[in-house]
Amino acid sequence: MNQHFDVIVMGGGHAGCEAAMAAAGMGSSVLLLTPDLNGLAKMSCNPAVGGIAKGQIVREIDALGGYSALVTDAATLQFRMLNRSKGPAMWSPRAQCDKQLFSAIWLSKLLSCSKLSIYADFAVNLLFENAKIVGVSTTTGAIFYAKAFILTAGTFLNGKMYIGQHTFEGGRIGEKASYGISDQLAAFGIPTARMKTGTPPRIDFRSVDTSRLQPQPGDSEPERFSFLDVPSSVQQEGQQMNCYLLHTNERVHDILRTGFDRSPLFTGRIQGKGPRYCPSIEDKLRTFPENDAHQLFLEPEGKNSPEYYLQGFSSSLPLEVQLEAVHAIEGLENAIFFKPAYAVEYDYFDPQYLHYSLRSKVVENLFLAGQVNGTTGYEEAAAQGIMAGMNAHLFLQEKEPFVLRRDQAYIGVLIDDLINKGVDEPYRMFTSRAEYRILLRQDNADFRLTALSHELGLASDSRYAAMMKKQEQVQELTDICERTKMRQDVVNEYLTSVGSTPLSESKHLKELVARPELNLSDLLNFVPRGTFSFTPDVITAVEVVIKYAGYIEREKLQAEKNNRLEYIRIPAGFDFDHLQALSIECRQKLKRYKPETIAQASRISGVSPADISVLLVYFGR
Repeated sequence: MNQHFDVIVMGGGHAGCEAAMAAAGMGSSVLLLTPDLNGLAKMSCNPAVGGIAKGQIVREIDALGGYSALVTDAATLQFRMLNRSKGPAMWSPRAQCDKQLFSAIWLSKLLSCSKLSIYADFAVNLLFENAKIVGVSTTTGAIFYAKAFILTAGTFLNGKMYIGQHTFEGGRIGEKASYGISDQLAAFGIPTARMKTGTPPRIDFRSVDTSRLQPQPGDSEPERFSFLDVPSSVQQEGQQMNCYLLHTNERVHDILRTGFDRSPLFTGRIQGKGPRYCPSIEDKLRTFPENDAHQLFLEPEGKNSPEYYLQGFSSSLPLEVQLEAVHAIEGLENAIFFKPAYAVEYDYFDPQYLHYSLRSKVVENLFLAGQVNGTTGYEEAAAQGIMAGMNAHLFLQEKEPFVLRRDQAYIGVLIDDLINKGVDEPYRMFTSRAEYRILLRQDNADFRLTALSHELGLASDSRYAAMMKKQEQVQELTDICERTKMRQDVVNEYLTSVGSTPLSESKHLKELVARPELNLSDLLNFVPRGTFSFTPDVITAVEVVIKYAGYIEREKLQAEKNNRLEYIRIPAGFDFDHLQALSIECRQKLKRYKPETIAQASRISGVSPADISVLLVYFGR
């Protein structure tokens, strides 16, 4: 058994799997420590990937050469492109997945990597020399050594679970918590606190009356997540599983309220802050007392499994209250539980003590990724994982870290928010957090990121070649749109049929595409085809750029203006007390978080525009 590695990844969740594959893919020897080989990237909460803003993140991970999109496509049960009725900045892919298959495929990906080893155990103790970690010991007494370490422990650090008045230790139901490392890092000077998350009951679908529920089918023409030309499972099979829409009612709410006096959330036994945008059902009743119903979804967890997930009904109420309340929901009168809902409370570390590479400012060779940084969600965790893995390898090579700006990726927004704003509740990505969201669309993640990753050695040659070929096709179709004239006698009948103003004279195809009521795919039917043929993703890419050209150009100009501040660096160890013109709060915050550029300083809470003007005068000269 090899005991010496370049990188050790502690935790086999979504962050850990992406981190391990990224570091190994760039050439580092990697050990992944995880207690259960069958639970890799486990979907412990909702068995779905993507959604609003999260879908964009998964596409970005794929563009960088990560594996979340490929694994999702292979395990998809249903695909939907959300927000189609809105602008393209809001379009977000989402896939319901087979959670057992998802983990199995991840295991096969990890095992296929020659530079990666797996050891099934918990890391329990870090071995330090000065301010560096040199090794880690496990529950079974094994000791492994490395030059860099990535902590991706999810909800397992001092994890504690709650169901009513019952409290028990663990990071997930039926799985042990992890002890030791959290206390070590806290003692070393990294601030730690508690957060809480939860999950709803799992229900036996055979006990559900589906005739009283509203089916939610997938898209009639399902897409895939990955930019690689590998059809998803539902594209290959032509079949998708339904989700189902249902609602609570006043009787359900009355039953739930009978358990409030035994709720660990309300009695103060749970100290950690829960996710604002994914509250428990009891939290919803307290926050929105005027609502007489709340929307729920019943979602499949596997193609060959009767286990379904009751989304929107996470809870820490007593088991008997959960059962009675669920049985008061129409269609679930005879529902049988596989698992009850429960809450889990766990340790996380203040992400403001990280560099933008996700390397600790306190322990020089430690990287942190995922829920240990205060985030929630598989996608946010996986994004941090791939960045930590890439940067751990670059750190060992003594190369500059790989950092994404806010105008380059949602991943850049995520990490910048964590480091500059910190967290006081589980952080979840939304499109509203990104000021350049028309630039950060799900359709162009490969154009934004693949070349950057390929240059660093992660994105493969074949992935880069596929991106370049797509770019050439986009340019070819753009040229066709700019030079092709559409005659009145050819298109006016079509224009009238769709409610668009007929032409009085010939116009270029690009001018027609710019009309909001027209689409390029239909208009191409009136262009002599010749030898050209374009895939739907190429057509979409060209159409979006034409329709939203003004918005895109405006955001590019704003991003260029703001990015100038990224190049004005603040010397390491600078004494901010020297600048008395800065406010006291500004000096305190700058000394605490040590920004590396004026742009980073501008995004720290408590640093005002007036303070930035002072810094510009001083450092800009």
